[in-house]
Amino acid sequence: MSSSTGARPGPAAWYCRPAARGWRCAPRPEAALSFHPGLPGYLPTPLVDLPALAAELGVSRVLVKDESSRLGLPAFKILGASWAIARLLARRASLDGAPALAQLKHAAAGRGLTLVTATDGNHGRAVARMAGMLGLDACVVVPRGVPEHAASAIAAEGAKVTRVDGTYDQAVRRAAAYAASRPDAELVQDLAWPGYEEVPGWIVEGYATLLHEIDAELAARRIAQAGMIVVPAGVGSLAQAVIAHHRSRPADDGAPSPAAVLSVEPESAACVLTSLLAGGARTVSTGVTIMAGLNCGTPSGAAWPYLRAGLDAAVAVSDAAAGRAVADLARLGVSSGPSGAAALAGARAALTGPGSSGRRRDLRIDGTSAVILLNTEGAAVTG
Repeated sequence: MSSSTGARPGPAAWYCRPAARGWRCAPRPEAALSFHPGLPGYLPTPLVDLPALAAELGVSRVLVKDESSRLGLPAFKILGASWAIARLLARRASLDGAPALAQLKHAAAGRGLTLVTATDGNHGRAVARMAGMLGLDACVVVPRGVPEHAASAIAAEGAKVTRVDGTYDQAVRRAAAYAASRPDAELVQDLAWPGYEEVPGWIVEGYATLLHEIDAELAARRIAQAGMIVVPAGVGSLAQAVIAHHRSRPADDGAPSPAAVLSVEPESAACVLTSLLAGGARTVSTGVTIMAGLNCGTPSGAAWPYLRAGLDAAVAVSDAAAGRAVADLARLGVSSGPSGAAALAGARAALTGPGSSGRRRDLRIDGTSAVILLNTEGAAVTG
């Protein structure tokens, strides 16, 4: 794979589109911002300053948004799952606005509703956690390659776990078929396709809370703007949320130039990168990777327009690079699994090594820039 900006030495799998910085989109709804603080245990997750990584990457600051503990779970996914489930229940009960948890419990009572999803780990566990909190059943389909400890963690939330001897995409199809066959089931999937866009859209809306927390912390530290945000990408929904957040600011509002957004995937499951290089959404065959939460073969249909137009760069990294990043973050006091640590591996691939001067120029990154890494999961889990 080669760069869209011209071949130069560096990562074997790299894409960059400098024109993405000028793209704008409509603002996403922000109702979830008032919903999440009403959930038990809500607190903003930390933004950890790591000077050692800043020195290594040749930037002024490296700040890790640490999602290793979010609302009692070891990943960010519950932000999206909780909001989507809230919207589904609110619609069934004809509730307006952002319902409180007590209203949702009342709406769920006696409905006999089952929440259904497919997952590589953390999304399914988040759906199961919300189902348990609301007194609902949950059915979670997991593909091969999901570690037993991850499947067991989902089951421990009270969900029925069904394994399929297939890929993540095949697990999604199984979950969708099961939900469609039952009037008392709701599919809560973070992958969109034609005819199934509403719930994935709500999940993306839920991720806005994470991004607004970053903005608040940057303002508190008097950091005007991050130069780059690095986001691990599975089907691309979190990347969609990041792009929408930063590209919805008017071009003439006097704000600093929007941050560059870099997506990171495993070399064995680089569906976003492959699609960008091909100029259209593509499905790739996935292999085995320690970045299990990113082992996805098809970009979300809802995310794709944002990725195509508003993503500055994409890179694929090896399992070895992700494993090294896990160990390095642990030494610096940050708990991360391979999917979360992929952000550091991707930043290293983009900003260091042969050809990095050209990549840094395309990304507008220099020694004064602040870089944010989204650590999407804690150690020993999948996402």
